Amino acid sequence: MYQEGLIEVTGGKVWYQQFDENGQGIPLLVLHGGPGSSCFSLQGLKELSKERPVILYDQLGCGRSERPKDESLWRIERFVEELGQVRAALNLEKVHILGHSWGTTLAAAYALTKPAGVNSIIFSSPCLSAPLWEKDQRRNLKQLPLEVQETIKRSEENGTTDSKEFEAAIEVFNKHFVNRLEKKPEWLEKRPKEYWNAVVYNIMWGPSEFTVLGNLKEFDCTSQLKEITCPTLYTCGRFDEATPETTEYYSQLTPKSRFHVFENSAHMAYIEESEEYIRVMANFLNSVDRK
Repeated sequence: MYQEGLIEVTGGKVWYQQFDENGQGIPLLVLHGGPGSSCFSLQGLKELSKERPVILYDQLGCGRSERPKDESLWRIERFVEELGQVRAALNLEKVHILGHSWGTTLAAAYALTKPAGVNSIIFSSPCLSAPLWEKDQRRNLKQLPLEVQETIKRSEENGTTDSKEFEAAIEVFNKHFVNRLEKKPEWLEKRPKEYWNAVVYNIMWGPSEFTVLGNLKEFDCTSQLKEITCPTLYTCGRFDEATPETTEYYSQLTPKSRFHVFENSAHMAYIEESEEYIRVMANFLNSVDRK
């Protein structure tokens, strides 16, 4: 069974889709990365709907959701509120949450409001501290050719992160730390460019991956991870921009957590090692359901 629709949230309406092959497991709600991206690249997670309903939605301002012009909406507190509104609209009294990248930031911020009925959280390629993320990217950059490093540094300093040379340098970075596949899947190449909203990204993060200038600049929930007491799974790729060292550090701070590294992936293990990713997620979710 497949359904899609719009849900009224603070500031507008968000688009969602639900996959369900009559699985009896607790539903899985997926939070995409960004901010300002969409759930398009996470479509493969519908494979998990053999055992449970799987719900994906585009956060307000991006993808197929509405795009209000009110820039005061682009703050984490409103996205946390939005997540609760999506849950309520879909009657998700019990739910597993899977966040990827910025989606883990949102998942953690939501979990720390102590909502009822969250059976587990998966932190996939997590960003739970903007300062730590920034530090890791500085270290990652040092693994790239000097010319690429200098281009990125110069573009940030000169405010030319919209230039062709910066774009070319980012391509090199992405091949190392985001998606290491030689060729992206054909369906992913068809992702509409208009699904992305740079305004949301710039307000919350900034013009560059490497230096956080947006309103998430001070976000760091590491001291509160001990408060997340539901079962948790932390995953990342061996070559992930969300580094294995930092991901394991988060896991060590979280009770009842597990840690897994996808050995042949960077930041998009759900595409780079799609079958293994689904296997690891299914095993974790089923183990929580059995308890």
